[in-house]
Amino acid sequence: MKSIIGFCATTVAAVGLFLMPAANAQQQSPSPSTKSVPGQAKPATNIPDSKLDAAAEAVKSISVVKDSYKQKIAQAPAADRERIAGEADQALVKAVTDKGLSVEEYTTILEVAQTDPVVKDKLVQRLK
Repeated sequence: MKSIIGFCATTVAAVGLFLMPAANAQQQSPSPSTKSVPGQAKPATNIPDSKLDAAAEAVKSISVVKDSYKQKIAQAPAADRERIAGEADQALVKAVTDKGLSVEEYTTILEVAQTDPVVKDKLVQRLK
């Protein structure tokens, strides 16, 4: 379950990253160049459009699932919250796999988007 929690954290961070105004994104531009290895950026831009489409659709689905379960957990008795959180984890995974991606592929695409401005821009365009 801890891997799912990490996955969820990555997803939430990525959604936040994509929703930032352009000015904030420009302020972050220097950090990717300090973190990335020169050879990393080129393979990242080779992510097929179909995978980027799927990742963008998964981000949208995850947002809906997250909002739904956040509300369910808030309204549930304390004794049911852990069970509902487990259901939420399963629903988040299903939101990704239903789009034709594995959790690992999805997570990798979002991580690449955090360091590769080309991939990030492609995902942001698909999220609009």
